[in-house]
Amino acid sequence: MTNLSQGWLPGAWNNLANSGAVWTVFAFVAGVALANRTDDHRVLAAAGALAEIGLVVGYYGYAEFGRNGMGSLTFPLLWLAMACVAGPLFGIAGAWSRRGAQPWRRYMALGALGGLFGSEGLHYWLVLGYAPQAVACGALACGLPVLLGRTWKERGLSLAVAIPASFLTYQILYGLLDAVSG
Repeated sequence: MTNLSQGWLPGAWNNLANSGAVWTVFAFVAGVALANRTDDHRVLAAAGALAEIGLVVGYYGYAEFGRNGMGSLTFPLLWLAMACVAGPLFGIAGAWSRRGAQPWRRYMALGALGGLFGSEGLHYWLVLGYAPQAVACGALACGLPVLLGRTWKERGLSLAVAIPASFLTYQILYGLLDAVSG
């Protein structure tokens, strides 16, 4: 989908076609889809992991066989490792966003999802200087917790989680990517 949708989305939204945050939404959605069927965290984590692993394999499989090759194995393996971390976390978060036994789980789940987009927005703004893309990611970082929350309290607390989650995720994710790239 990434390879095909790059160029379809207008303007600053085009960056979402190759967004790690968008990819992670699939793990989150897998958890949401299973929320009413199971509360077994192992099943939710596995569903999230499989969603992410499938995306990475599909992307690099297409790059290898549909284009001129994927090049070095460094980034496919890095993204596969990240899929094995983010997939389970966001599979569980997706279920928590719908059926969290304690309210704080719903706030954390929705805030973490927003934080992914916020971290990308920070990268576009601070490192790349792409203000329109930063604004698009910022809109999603703030908009997702508000749109997916069920009550005003849940929306506000989820948004309050999304803001520090954006900075924390930025530090961890882009610190790791810089270490590998540099």
